[in-house]
Amino acid sequence: MTGLLDGKRLLITGVLTDASLAFHVARVAQEQGAEVVLTGFGRLSLVERVARRLPAPAPVIELDVTNSEHLDALSGKVSEHVSGLDGVVHSIGFAPPSCLGNPFLEAPWEDVATTVRVSAYSFMSLTRAVLPLLSERASVVGMDFDARQAWPDYNWMGVAKAGLESVTRYLAKELGPRGVRVNLVAAGPVRTMAARSIPGSGDIEAQWDSRAPLGWKVDDPEPVGRSVCTLLSDWLPATTGSMVWVDGGFHAVGA
Repeated sequence: MTGLLDGKRLLITGVLTDASLAFHVARVAQEQGAEVVLTGFGRLSLVERVARRLPAPAPVIELDVTNSEHLDALSGKVSEHVSGLDGVVHSIGFAPPSCLGNPFLEAPWEDVATTVRVSAYSFMSLTRAVLPLLSERASVVGMDFDARQAWPDYNWMGVAKAGLESVTRYLAKELGPRGVRVNLVAAGPVRTMAARSIPGSGDIEAQWDSRAPLGWKVDDPEPVGRSVCTLLSDWLPATTGSMVWVDGGFHAVGA
């Protein structure tokens, strides 16, 4: 049986544990025929162990998106495993404690700058780093959380996500002439390590299932993984600069 991503070569960032959304994107992608390369930051040995839990073991490249040497070397390191890239997944975000949960007005610029650099600017810097490897019809997908409104405790990460959405539109404009598509998946809350670091995330989770028209399971990453893989496939050839909602319809209804 032909898979949705047969023959596709993908770079997937942001895997930390097997609960990570990026892990489930990688799993679904392999099940659909893709060849996957992962990146990890910090606890690289942990990422390598997690990579062995995929349907097929995947190579892991160390990548700190704030490190220019890592970015400059990324294209060459990816080329050691695959001849090019048909897709890239950006699933990277970080905010110091002052920017999540603490009073919005008190976050120092240094921490805000780190949040924006890692969570928004890196979408561009990652894409630029692998641009020489991208095939003519490649797809770049980022992970988002609805930034149209102010969420409790989300604070400067919400600002960074709004920036990420704008970066997506500008990348789509710049890379469209090359045939490269750039989109985001705005997922509902899923219980990952990243989600647990957000104060008050449990309150948001508790509301989501009852308000989403289709319902929502915070412990089921499958819908997100499938949706990202659909964007990575050839089935949405004219979709770029867009945000695909994968949240059970929560975004469409009022409180």
